[in-house]
Amino acid sequence: MNTPVTETKPEPRSLEEWTAMLRDRDMPIFSNTVRSVNNIIGDDKKGVMELASVILQDPNLTTQLLKLSNSIYYNASRQKMATVSRAIVLLGTEVLRELTLACSFLEAILSPTNQRRANEEIAQAIHAAVHAKALAIATHDRSPEEVFVAALLHNIGNISFWCFCGAKGDLIQALVKDGSSQQAAEKQVLGFTLADLGGSLSKAWNLGGLIEESIRKNQGAVNPRVGLVHLGYEVVEALREGPDTKQYGACLEKIAAVTRQPKQAVREALQKNTEAAAGIARHFGAHEASDLIRKEAGQPSEPETAETAPITDRKQLQFQILQDITSILSGRIDINLLLETVLEGIQRGIGMDRTLFALLTTDKLALREKVSLGWRKDSYTQKLVFNLAKTPPNLFFQALSNHDGCWLNPEQDGTLFTAVDTKLVGKNPCFLMPVCAGDKPIGLIYCDRAYNHQALSEDDFRAFRHFVQQANIGLSLYRLQGR
Repeated sequence: MNTPVTETKPEPRSLEEWTAMLRDRDMPIFSNTVRSVNNIIGDDKKGVMELASVILQDPNLTTQLLKLSNSIYYNASRQKMATVSRAIVLLGTEVLRELTLACSFLEAILSPTNQRRANEEIAQAIHAAVHAKALAIATHDRSPEEVFVAALLHNIGNISFWCFCGAKGDLIQALVKDGSSQQAAEKQVLGFTLADLGGSLSKAWNLGGLIEESIRKNQGAVNPRVGLVHLGYEVVEALREGPDTKQYGACLEKIAAVTRQPKQAVREALQKNTEAAAGIARHFGAHEASDLIRKEAGQPSEPETAETAPITDRKQLQFQILQDITSILSGRIDINLLLETVLEGIQRGIGMDRTLFALLTTDKLALREKVSLGWRKDSYTQKLVFNLAKTPPNLFFQALSNHDGCWLNPEQDGTLFTAVDTKLVGKNPCFLMPVCAGDKPIGLIYCDRAYNHQALSEDDFRAFRHFVQQANIGLSLYRLQGR
């Protein structure tokens, strides 16, 4: 009897191999998110719709981001945010960009198998990031969120390694236990330090800006903003040592000098920031890290509250998103924001796997994707194009002429699913409805459950039609506003 052979992937042996493994094998979702976000931010023609689309491709990322957006740390006004689109409007593109990178990174590394050392690194990063952001606010920095993410990802090499290190991590810890310094042990086992790995990953992910600058070694004159990142980590070390130590006193003096605040105010701020850091860690799903933050600062563990739990009931979520749409319709209409919110309502509120809004081409012979959610594509820049076949009619031609919407099923409507359409969208029960300016269709919304194959219902179809009708109302009002 032959014993099956399990193929084991060779362990990385160099800095380049470790970088490639973490980027491509262990953290591909983060790699893709960083690439997409950087492309959007670097293109003046792209904005809210594109950023929201990147976020909404990942349901877990969407949930975590909305939890954070609704937390008191980011949302002091307590305005409820049920959609990513509204979060971007209320918090701003820059805040959401930084939150997206932070949430995506922690989503990529957090797992039930994290060892204590990995959680210690995560706790230190979140704790330092909150203190660094508070320092940035106190010193009137132009972008405290950028400082937050730079501090969070400052030790990206350490965090990534300890989350995916395997036996190499055990060897390093054994050497440290026997008396080697941390850096010497890393060099002996890996041939490089984890700080080197952080710099390499930063370049591989093209993180750039303050993140890369704060990681870079042997700097000459230190950028004051980099100094805020480093001071965030000094605060964590000082709190770990305790309030009666020389290190804590020196750190207190430095913060008082930088912020021009009295020492008592600084002490109170450090305690408040530590509590905020523990809460942020819980919102990220880093529960062990949250407990470590409190423990190292001498504070008791605190149970998680349900205060900012995401909306899970679909009816409730639909109602909240429809309220957001009503708010959009009541003022000067941002048509892109309206369409993005409608699509998010269909995707998350009705529970669809894939949702898409496509515009008619100028020759009226095809539909070209404008926004899509949930489609498994190599790049968010890849756009689908659907031909409108009149003879025989295909599902898109059929739907475009039906203003009440279509609920199509391959078993009953098989002839509408042409070979070309099936290649693009498969053969799945689906909802389709034209988006109209007045009586003229300008595009179409399509949605299905192509992945979980859960049956569609009458309630789902009614909700779908209602969301698309809101888009049509918005377009009519938009035209009346002369835009």
